[in-house]
Amino acid sequence: MPKRLLILFALAFSVAAASSAQALVPPASPTLSLGNTAWVLTATALVMFMTAPALGLFYGGLVRKKNVLSILMQCFTALAIVSVVWVACGYSLAFSDTELIPGVLGDFKWAFFSGISSGQLSPYAISEPMARIPHLAFAMFQCMFAVITPALITGAFAERIKFSSFILFTVLWELLIYVPLAHMVWSTNGWLYKLGVLDFAGGTVVHVNAGFAALAAVLVIGKRANHRTLPPHSLPFTMMGAAMLWFGWFGFNAGSALAADGLAANAFMTTNTAAATAALAWHLLDWIVNRKPTMLGAVTGAVVGLVAITPAAGYVNAGGAMAIGVIAAVVCFFMVSFVKERLGYDDALDAFGCHGVGGLVGAVLTGVFADPAVWKAFGGSYAGALYGRPSQVGIQLVGVGVSALLSFFGTLAIFKLTDLILGARVDLKDEAIGLDITQHHERAYTVID
Repeated sequence: MPKRLLILFALAFSVAAASSAQALVPPASPTLSLGNTAWVLTATALVMFMTAPALGLFYGGLVRKKNVLSILMQCFTALAIVSVVWVACGYSLAFSDTELIPGVLGDFKWAFFSGISSGQLSPYAISEPMARIPHLAFAMFQCMFAVITPALITGAFAERIKFSSFILFTVLWELLIYVPLAHMVWSTNGWLYKLGVLDFAGGTVVHVNAGFAALAAVLVIGKRANHRTLPPHSLPFTMMGAAMLWFGWFGFNAGSALAADGLAANAFMTTNTAAATAALAWHLLDWIVNRKPTMLGAVTGAVVGLVAITPAAGYVNAGGAMAIGVIAAVVCFFMVSFVKERLGYDDALDAFGCHGVGGLVGAVLTGVFADPAVWKAFGGSYAGALYGRPSQVGIQLVGVGVSALLSFFGTLAIFKLTDLILGARVDLKDEAIGLDITQHHERAYTVID
């Protein structure tokens, strides 16, 4: 046999042997990533910081002196209440892989975190599916999203709700509205997830949801007495709260990559870019319409940019982030400056005008600006209308529509039930004295303005 032929046989045998050996090696299993775990734990703390103190200070500076503690109390108490509800059953109902209602609601498989050990890896991963975080880390990260969402609603009925009614409303709303929507959009079994709705960090689940709930609550509870007579009592508080929100939002959005990687870096970049762009756009609108740029306008614009980029942060590039920031600022400025005045509803701190409308704009524009290049390195193929997939806009509209309708009509029912059981609103005398004294027997500065 020629020498050349022997060499060919030897090579063929070696390749076959190597293939057989490779076939005997079991497929790689997900492993714990210390770096990813450290980042998600940090992001969890950042999102917690967004509710107390950041949102409390942001909202607290906007109300009158006699109600500042009531706002801080509502935000702080939301952190406590929802944390307990989430561990007891909220997480399981939102994310369990077995369901009570297919595509809509999980079951009690993980109630009280039963069956979730400290060494168990999360079943959820995004850009690094083989480098996982602990299941408990994922559950607690999601807990902080569940905490801040009902806290956002407090901006709508500020200065006139009974504290007992706030507690009952928060528990019912968390279980009946937030949990099913989280399952539908973020659980791999959810029907909106399977439909292809893109919501990277909570445009529909958090902001549209909270915003339309705020509108429903306002319609039930009614206007404040003499609510147009006094301006915000402490814009420095509001500015500090807004800056803290901006800081915490990096955990909110970049943390949603569930990994310390390039996707998290992209979400970090787009978050900052959209917030800065929207703040500058609001500056310009203030200058044109009101003749002077204002501190209140600057912080409102930044928050609107943060809200709008939330669903898109992990899907769009820098240009898309800028466009979303500008468009959201223009739309929300028009809503809070003109539409609210024209329609006459008393959304005290513009929870609907900023979060509901801003979240809606951002969620829809995700379907326009989603850039497949962002996910190219991670094996994803998400694209918006500008990149050849116009159908994504329609899918986003379905997600927004379901969120808005469920939140609005569900909240109407829950708030009316709360009003029937406890009476939602304080009486006019208590409202005149202020909620700090009448609901908590405390005061921040003084009894009356």
